[in-house]
Amino acid sequence: MNTKPIRAFAENIKLHPGDAKLSLVHILFAFGALVLGAVAGMLQGFVRGPGMQLPGGIGYYQLLTAHGVLMALVFTTFFIIGFMYAGSSYVVGGSLLRGVRKAGWAGFILMAAGTILTVIMILLNKATVLYTFYAPMKAHPLFYIGLTLVVVGSWISGFGLFGQYRYWKKEHGGKLSPLFLFMAVVTMAMWLIATIGVAAEVLLLLLPWSLGWVPTVNVMLSRTLFWYFGHPLVYFWLLPAYMCWYVIIPKVIGGKIFSDALARLSFILFLLFSIPVGFHHQLTEPGISPVWKFVQVVLTFMVVIPSLMTAFSLFATFEISGRAQGARSLFGWLKKLPWGDVRFFAPFMGMLIFIPAGAGGIINASNQMNQVIHNTLWVTGHFHLTVATSVALTFFGIAYWLLPVLTGRTLTKVMNKLGIIQTWVWTFGMFLMSGAMHWIGLSGAPRRTAYTTYDDHATALGWITYEKMMAFGGFILFIGILILVYIVLELTFFAERGEEEFPMGEVAEEAEPTPAIFERWKLWVGLVIVLILFAYTIPTIEMLRTDVPGSKPWITW
Repeated sequence: MNTKPIRAFAENIKLHPGDAKLSLVHILFAFGALVLGAVAGMLQGFVRGPGMQLPGGIGYYQLLTAHGVLMALVFTTFFIIGFMYAGSSYVVGGSLLRGVRKAGWAGFILMAAGTILTVIMILLNKATVLYTFYAPMKAHPLFYIGLTLVVVGSWISGFGLFGQYRYWKKEHGGKLSPLFLFMAVVTMAMWLIATIGVAAEVLLLLLPWSLGWVPTVNVMLSRTLFWYFGHPLVYFWLLPAYMCWYVIIPKVIGGKIFSDALARLSFILFLLFSIPVGFHHQLTEPGISPVWKFVQVVLTFMVVIPSLMTAFSLFATFEISGRAQGARSLFGWLKKLPWGDVRFFAPFMGMLIFIPAGAGGIINASNQMNQVIHNTLWVTGHFHLTVATSVALTFFGIAYWLLPVLTGRTLTKVMNKLGIIQTWVWTFGMFLMSGAMHWIGLSGAPRRTAYTTYDDHATALGWITYEKMMAFGGFILFIGILILVYIVLELTFFAERGEEEFPMGEVAEEAEPTPAIFERWKLWVGLVIVLILFAYTIPTIEMLRTDVPGSKPWITW
């Protein structure tokens, strides 16, 4: 197999109008969900912080569900698919296969219909289940059906990308596939394997229980199936951000990709070790052997390796690029980075904040330390650093150049400066909100609770100042959302016409060849299945064999 990149990208590649439209509707739908989720999140902060009473009987837990579903599931999934379809189109020459485009539209329609159905159920207060589908909390059957449509739609879109990859390999037999397309395939393969768990939970357990066909549900089994999906969900958010960091950022800074082989290896490792680790979210739950909890904690820490590989690759790219531009002192290359370019600055801030976010993840996955912070606001602060900061800022940075590419407009100097401001506003707001969450989480403040002083208990009264800080941080974040919406509308409909660069990086000439084994999918998917069977078979059998009484549905709102 030829392990060198097949070609350098031509500067004048333009996306097929159908590909551009498909990607654009995904991106705009994602930002629509982001705005609605942000409103719910801001109101949440006002209820939990100052204890504000909302009109119309709107409940805190209803807002929590809406915020979680819209931000963590809908915004991310639509944006990721739109980004991957656009990038895949570019690297295959500017036009996806017609059948792939049809699959993308079919997936979009199903996901959009499912999202609308799900949101209606939440607004009607018939699905206030705190986003995680945790039994014995029960939602209306249409809520579960709506989310099933979202997942099935994403599968169809994923199969479209698989088809494009297979066609490309067939047409270029023996050639190394484009790095971006390879990464998209790994991401969707992980998503497909992971969502089998939540699909099984919904179709086999929650939906029949919600419809009243069975009186009780096996709570432990349902939660295990959820967390089989719930942790790789984090990497479904992160891998597209890594795609930007590995492939887009080198082009933006005027450099080249440090190592194609290292990038592919890191994605393979994420595929292997992101799925069989769900028990580290269940360390405090009974009914699971400590041995299997330990096994999955060990597998969890394996994910640290590709994260460190990514950090090394990125900063190597930064330094090599800076040195090529004339930097001589030890850290002189930092001055050569384009700090005034929001396409770089927003994702870089996401990279920077991923350092404390990753450290927090190590604490969450550690058996002893997890006992201190489990189900506290620390955990909420942690994933606001990961998905709401590292991922979100990277996605914002992508949108600032991708929207003009899709609409035939340009990222003007004014919009670029406004994007820099938006990045600072978002970072500062998250610093206040997430910082307060981490601090009072260490003091024992529980997550998923509305405003309460617990009968004026001294400890709870000590949380109030920080909860108000959380609310203030949330308000600043909402200002950041408003700035973002203005930029998105401007870049989509009003910015001056022109041709914006699609910043797809090329591999450095001196990089080592990429081993052909990285594209042997039977090997890697087979290893994933082996790891999953190893980590889950015996515990799942024990859950099925144990005489579990099951739980009747609970509706507490």
